[in-house]
Amino acid sequence: MRRHRFAKIIATLGPATSAPETIRSLFAAGVDVFRLNFSHGDHDGHRRCFEAIRGTESATGRPIGVLLDLQGPKLRVGQLAGGSAMLEEGGSFVFDLDPAPGGPERVTLPHPEVFTALKPGTNLLVNDGKIRLEVETCGANFAGTRVRIGGEISDHKGVNIPDAVLPISPLTDKDRKDLALGLELGADWVAASFVQRPQDVLMLREAIAGRAGLVTKLEKPSAIRRLDEIIELSDAIMVARGDLGVELPPEDVPSISRRIVRACRSAGKPVIVATQMLESMVSSPVPTRAEASDVATAIYDGADAVMLSGETAVGRYPVETVDIMHRIIARVECDPHYREQIDAALTSPKPTAADAISDAMRRIAQTLSVAAAVTYTNSGSSSLRAARERPSAPVLSLTPHMNTARRLALVWGLHSVLSKDVDHVEEMVDQACRTAAAEGFANAGDRLVVMAGMPFGMSGTTNLLRIARVPSPATAHRAPEPASGHSPTRDRRS
Repeated sequence: MRRHRFAKIIATLGPATSAPETIRSLFAAGVDVFRLNFSHGDHDGHRRCFEAIRGTESATGRPIGVLLDLQGPKLRVGQLAGGSAMLEEGGSFVFDLDPAPGGPERVTLPHPEVFTALKPGTNLLVNDGKIRLEVETCGANFAGTRVRIGGEISDHKGVNIPDAVLPISPLTDKDRKDLALGLELGADWVAASFVQRPQDVLMLREAIAGRAGLVTKLEKPSAIRRLDEIIELSDAIMVARGDLGVELPPEDVPSISRRIVRACRSAGKPVIVATQMLESMVSSPVPTRAEASDVATAIYDGADAVMLSGETAVGRYPVETVDIMHRIIARVECDPHYREQIDAALTSPKPTAADAISDAMRRIAQTLSVAAAVTYTNSGSSSLRAARERPSAPVLSLTPHMNTARRLALVWGLHSVLSKDVDHVEEMVDQACRTAAAEGFANAGDRLVVMAGMPFGMSGTTNLLRIARVPSPATAHRAPEPASGHSPTRDRRS
């Protein structure tokens, strides 16, 4: 079951899509990775969804990725007398640690660590930025502010502080429990919120300990200021445009999103564009034209994946939403201008054998119009290098490890297949041809370009490129014996 597109689709599961039959329908419509959002739901519900995903995987024979999205710290005000209060523009308002119900003059902000990071001039945003306040005076247990944009404040509304780096860990006690469950189940990716600096990424990597890939969600201006360092430390990046749009001026979000996508492409790290992509389809069977254009823009920019949140978690038309997103992606990728933009954004290969081979693979795929590029990979690194080059042909990624195949479901252009180890080049080429034909990527007579590492027994090598032609069934030969003088070893591929 192959997808006739390169970019991938991530869909969030929720009350509207937790039934096993709905999950199967979403996968059939085009979902490549399912997101379990631990900001909502309970452990039993997430466990049932995970088991349903793996059931769909078994039924279809296709590796499916699972993304565990941690909630992260949430800064919220306390309670107000009567449940809400009106803040007038130009008035004064105090945040403090007093647990008594608040009113139009004050409210508790039960996060003492926040007050240590404030200074006069710092902006505080309440209720997704609808209310804006500026700190005038502050101390260890209070902040006196001036209301710059007023409005109604109600119980437990969220607070954003875009101007400060807060001394807060990206992992709460709840996150650690959620992470333990996700890793126990076998999540392929973990998405982390509230990352402010590279040190936060290192803390998250230590907690995950290599048991899943780390997706760093870029939500904070402080993280954008250290973008290259954070990308380098992450396995993948999510452009969380909703949170960025709260903490940054809206006019800055499109250019910053594009900058993030290009930086990830240059680094060879998968990048996800997320939030409100087809938001109107929560209640409508068709998207707005602006939303369709928004999805298309992310694809033109070269994103590895686009993500649906409420559209599939709580929406009335989850399967239709996935189908429309699939159709938008496929249509964009048929546009000649798409390939022009993708090629224009290519960066020069690094001076390594692996990058040189990957660059040559892309050029051969384009020059010879090959049916597919085939990579042999153990950890996934060879396939990631191939995807970084954005070849014109789909990439058939062969791996002996299911966890690698599932993780690569997130990556642009990759179609992962479980394969057995090979011992020599002729067997490698024969397996590549047979798999490409069986998976619907090539017919007899079609050319393939095959990328692997030699010797097969050495990990971390990508140094071999082979052009092959798929034989007809009548002429297909059995895997030959190793060449004279060659002592094969079991494959520990790059």
